[in-house]
Amino acid sequence: MRIGIDLGGTKIEGIALADDGRELDRRRVAAPRGNYDDSVRAIVDLVAAIESATSQRGSIGIGIPGTTSPATGLIKNANSTWLNGHRLEDDLSRALARPVRLANDANCFALSEATDGAAAGAPVVFGVIIGTGTGGGVVVNGRIVVGANAIAGEWGHNPLPAPADDERPGPPCYCGRFGCIETFLSGPALARDYIALGGPDLAAIEVAARADGGDPRAVAALDRYERRFARAIAAIINVIDPDVIVLGGGLSNITRLYDRVPALWAPHVFSDHVSTKLVRATHGDASGVRGAAWLWPA
Repeated sequence: MRIGIDLGGTKIEGIALADDGRELDRRRVAAPRGNYDDSVRAIVDLVAAIESATSQRGSIGIGIPGTTSPATGLIKNANSTWLNGHRLEDDLSRALARPVRLANDANCFALSEATDGAAAGAPVVFGVIIGTGTGGGVVVNGRIVVGANAIAGEWGHNPLPAPADDERPGPPCYCGRFGCIETFLSGPALARDYIALGGPDLAAIEVAARADGGDPRAVAALDRYERRFARAIAAIINVIDPDVIVLGGGLSNITRLYDRVPALWAPHVFSDHVSTKLVRATHGDASGVRGAAWLWPA
């Protein structure tokens, strides 16, 4: 049995998968925000509850909103900032009395969809999470590409390609830079762009719904979003040339993205033809936690 844990900023979700991928148990608890020790304890308790419910002991994989530094062994780049600077893998292995495997949550998402999801069997997969932030992960031949600095797939903290004059220097990003892709393509970014065009303060998915209803300001905001998305993802195609790009997160539910973005990316891709497919995640919100479980292969 494989146990996956998705350590989020507001909730911690756990899943147990049989060897064939069947879901045996799934549950979630509130995340103890701001407290590292309580976060470790919550994971230990969640694993105990899953193993009690299934009467089995499992391997444990954990998706986190950051990564482990190869240089120090400490967590870095986590937007759940109370995790940064701690030896989370060591602490959890000790508390759970077994080895654990940690990976960035976007990497877990990509692995899930490459294993038994929308990109199953594809040699090169890029997984994109577009929601509160903008994350990415790379899977090649069924294995996560971590990279020498453990930042492979972090496309959200590159500059938006080919910025127009009104896109320079771009909005400030929490990473300390300006004009990161995340500041243009996250949910809050779409909502902010709609406000800038004279619309009310709405969630991004509501802006998309208004665009479907013909609201001209929403149509303009979403059109601009799609063109930015096409430029940003074209840079990924030019670098890793994926067979499939899988979208997850709240904005992945905007149906028109799957037709519009591929129609717009061609001028920015260094090829006479683009075979890459843009698809929606099969497992939806469960993809991250499933990918954490799949960190342990058979």
